[in-house]
This record gives sequence, C-alpha cells and structure tokens, in this order.
Amino acid sequence: MKEQQLDALFQALAHPVRREILDIVKTTPGSSVSDVCGHFSMSRIAVMKHLGLLETAGMLVSEKSGRSRLLYFNIMPIQAIYDRWTTQYDSAWARSLSTFKKDLERKVTPHERKRKSHL
Repeated sequence: MKEQQLDALFQALAHPVRREILDIVKTTPGSSVSDVCGHFSMSRIAVMKHLGLLETAGMLVSEKSGRSRLLYFNIMPIQAIYDRWTTQYDSAWARSLSTFKKDLERKVTPHERKRKSHL
C-alpha cells in the first residue's frame, strides 16, 4: 500500500463519525446514503463529506441502484494494514500456541518445560 493511500486510510479512521458510519454499513450492507444519514443529527451534506472521505480511502464501495447509492464496507484496506505490521509475527504466534497446546495435552507446566529444555 502506498504512503498516500495509507494516509487517506488513517485520516478516514481518525474521526468517530466515520468509524460509526463504517459500523453501520458493516452491520447493514447495502445501506443507502439516506439510511446512513438517518443515524445522525448533522446535515446530509456533512454526512456526504464523511462518506466521500471513506470512499476515497477505499473503505466504502458505493453502487448506484436507481436513484439511490448503496454502500458496502470494504475490508481490504484494513487487511493491508494488518498485513503490513502483523504478518511477520504470525508464525511465531502459531508456533507458541502449538507448543502451548501440546503442553496442555500432556499436562506439562511451562516451568517443567523450561526445566526440560535446560537438561
């Protein structure tokens, strides 16, 4: 993900109204702009500005249906953030959890495992 896209994504996530919009659209995919506007006491224009920032960041996808615009949550930008900063730890966590599971199955305490590894 390019730095400019990353900046737009974090800018979009920085505002509580935009996070709430994402929650609404995630919970009810295909919500119309009017549906989303109905959740807020601010003007339709203000909500539309928030929607525009979310679309620019790639977090919302809109689809024209007649006179309405239907909104859908796009997980891919958040997945890109996750991949950038966490995937390097996946194998270490998987290995640790696997060892922990095996120890539980054998009923070996972590203290006993340390002691055995020093022998």
